[in-house]
Amino acid sequence: MIKIGFTGTKEGMKLEQLEVLEKVLMSLQNTSDFLEFHHGDCKGADLQAHSIAMKLGFKIVIHPPKNSKQRAFCKGHEIRAEKDYLVRDHDIVNECEHLIVVPKLRKEELRSGTWATYRYCKKLGKDCTIIWPKEEM
Repeated sequence: MIKIGFTGTKEGMKLEQLEVLEKVLMSLQNTSDFLEFHHGDCKGADLQAHSIAMKLGFKIVIHPPKNSKQRAFCKGHEIRAEKDYLVRDHDIVNECEHLIVVPKLRKEELRSGTWATYRYCKKLGKDCTIIWPKEEM
């Protein structure tokens, strides 16, 4: 079983990021018969990624935030207990072998849950893939 974690911008992915994410997830299908997709159940990129992973037949594991203001209320195969944002982001990384990161900008930001999750992943020495947005003109 391969467990994939996901973190992304609450503003949602751009079209090119959606296309790359689908290709990455499709390529992972060729490596294992059983795949889990873990995400934080927020509006924006989590919701978009959830739809792609469901369509591709991944087992979906949801790590919802305690604060439901930005929550997408996705339906998955498993739903973990609600936790504070940073704690549930760490849980996603702790449970996965590989993290997919889809940021809003092409530079690392402070005070960003997406980037904080990425930094935690790197601190643990886990693999990750960053799906960058196109450069703005």
